[in-house]
Amino acid sequence: MTEQAAHPLWQPGAERIAKSHVTWLIGEVNSRFGTSLSNYADLHAWSVKNLSAFWDLVWDTCGVIGEKGAQRLIDADKMPGAQFFPDAKLNFAENLLRRTGSGEALVFRGEDKLEKRLTHDDLHALVSRLQQALKAEGVGVGDRVAAMMPNMPETIAIMLAATSLGAIFSSCSPDFGERGVLDRFGQIEPKVFFACDGYWYNGKRVSIADKLVEISKHLTTPSKLVVVPYLGEAAETAGRLDRGVDLDAFLAPHAPKAVTFERLPFNHPIYILFSSGTTGVPKCIVHGAGGTLLQHLKEHRYQCDLSPGDKLFYFTTCGWMMWNWLVSGLASELTLFLFDGSPFAPSPKVLFDYAQDEGFNVFGTSAKYIDSLHKEGLKPIETHDLSALRLITSTGSPLAPESFEYVYSGIKKDVHLASISGGTDIVSCFVLGDPTAPVWKGEIQAAGLGMAVDVWSEDGRPVKLERGELVCTRPFPSMPVMFWNDKDGAKYHAAYFDRFPNIWCHGDFAMWTEHGGLVILGRSDATLNPQGVRIGTAEIYAQVEQIPDVMESVAIGQDWDNDVRVVLFVRLREGTTLDEDLVRRIKTQIRVGASPRHVPAKIVQVTDIPRTRSGKITELAVREVVHGRPVKNTEALSNPEALDQYREVPDLLS
Repeated sequence: MTEQAAHPLWQPGAERIAKSHVTWLIGEVNSRFGTSLSNYADLHAWSVKNLSAFWDLVWDTCGVIGEKGAQRLIDADKMPGAQFFPDAKLNFAENLLRRTGSGEALVFRGEDKLEKRLTHDDLHALVSRLQQALKAEGVGVGDRVAAMMPNMPETIAIMLAATSLGAIFSSCSPDFGERGVLDRFGQIEPKVFFACDGYWYNGKRVSIADKLVEISKHLTTPSKLVVVPYLGEAAETAGRLDRGVDLDAFLAPHAPKAVTFERLPFNHPIYILFSSGTTGVPKCIVHGAGGTLLQHLKEHRYQCDLSPGDKLFYFTTCGWMMWNWLVSGLASELTLFLFDGSPFAPSPKVLFDYAQDEGFNVFGTSAKYIDSLHKEGLKPIETHDLSALRLITSTGSPLAPESFEYVYSGIKKDVHLASISGGTDIVSCFVLGDPTAPVWKGEIQAAGLGMAVDVWSEDGRPVKLERGELVCTRPFPSMPVMFWNDKDGAKYHAAYFDRFPNIWCHGDFAMWTEHGGLVILGRSDATLNPQGVRIGTAEIYAQVEQIPDVMESVAIGQDWDNDVRVVLFVRLREGTTLDEDLVRRIKTQIRVGASPRHVPAKIVQVTDIPRTRSGKITELAVREVVHGRPVKNTEALSNPEALDQYREVPDLLS
């Protein structure tokens, strides 16, 4: 062990540990069940051994509103198939709208262009009017409501109005291309579609009116396309759309009144999130009300140590599951702080100005953002008053060891830094913070309470201090309810349970550390993860196929500069070379058709692309070669010699 690693970067003080919700919960378990737990590790072991009792305790101690029913867990030995609280009835929005009054619920900044503040009563009033308007459009239990929106208060209100009625909400950010939007929302056939008139990014005004015109031609199921004002041109934009209406006109007939709530079964769907694979359109992952609510309540209260009135900020878009995680903070009676736009506009200190002005208790962001701050040489520790800040969370990709050190040297010395990891698939975390434990450089502190996380070898053996597959060996309430349009569950089963029967295999490489923490070592499948946003290669290929000069392509994620960058290899039409014009055309097609996140950092010309004997392009083999790792099972390839072109490519060394 190095001298640096011999000591933790941070250790909570005795008073902080004693006052934590984790310490309180340990006492509660000991009192209720006659146990003698003494620390987080004991509590975690008890929680995964006693799933029924643990999740029952979360329901009670976090004050879930609803009817719990008689049973806590049935078919606990089945994954998939286990059912938590099978008799329960609840409404997700009712739990998030539990507070009323003049206290602040939501605070929003759109770069330096716009600021809004909503009290709890303001939020209730807006949700009420939206609920009535949606009901007037015939939206009810099981219908879908989709939103192409920035991270602004209206988006949260739309979600709450939809789920209050028992409808299912789905969102993406407004920088998605037309094809990316239709590939997602076209599958789920929303009854009402919301979009902004545009957004601000890096100080620039970006209208999406033309894009909405094209989307409206192909998204035929919504009875209304509601345009929400951000740039001040909602009415004009709505006037260009078939079935278009601006938000003010949509709400005009409805005065605020008490919001009503449709209580439904525990697993009733509330969200559809999208996780792209390597073939076909994005997978539509359906998440249930009860599981999402319980996981987020647990993570906010016990893993983040938050209490009513605390101030929670997460830098996220509406296309990332951390948005869903953030908005659930209302159920813990937190004030939520929203930001939309570039985190470096008008300057790199903009989010720390926000944190200082508002007194954030939690600052949530991505590993890429922290790395970028480090490279910018920003030192908020010297320039900003962050005395209220207790917790910094980082996710999206593994937080580099030097970024851990930077947080303590450049942002704040006495702060709990929690690197966290989970994802779209579970709309929550497998591994995350323990407020009572030290922070070690480069390590995630612990497995989440109630989550039977482990690391397994290829042959299904638990391993310590070596790389393996991240698995979960027992059921948990936020497993997806289903995939949309997957009637027999085959796609769902293949996504998580084919590798190890009856065991959730997440698709991440991980390793236990000697401190009992974890290190995430990147994806073990072909999903790309640039800047922490999971995207599928299929969406890139769908755009590249529209370039006549490109015969075929293969995309991988290359580990680079403490992040992952997208690399696209292209085989071109005979006589064609990869010049600047073709590179520009490829990138533009991907940016417009999919999203800016899908655009490759590097495009490399090759003459052959490796395939399996069944003819499938093998992205994993290409990725291994690019990283200088041995390729297993080359005998399964029909043209293994093609891999030579991907070794030590000069353009990928810088």
